[in-house]
Amino acid sequence: MRVISKKTLREFWQRHPDAEQALKAWHAEAEAASWQDPAEIKAQFRSASILKDSRVVFNICGNKYRLVVKISYKNAIVLIRFVGTHREYDAIDVEGV
Repeated sequence: MRVISKKTLREFWQRHPDAEQALKAWHAEAEAASWQDPAEIKAQFRSASILKDSRVVFNICGNKYRLVVKISYKNAIVLIRFVGTHREYDAIDVEGV
């Protein structure tokens, strides 16, 4: 999968250094993946939440942080829509970001 954009992850881990290794690991796994549907994501990331409109929420650092992506399975693209703390996550419309 092509992940857009690692810059978003980098900016987050600069503010939250404890998230760096987990986000780098997630990025590497996502880049190496070839997900065809949400079931393949759930098989790889059991704690991921599958939402409407091809959005997926990943737990980062043992659920300390949340990562929201939108996936185009047809084009093999993962678009990072949000990464933040639980408090920041609770303040957004996850289906609108």
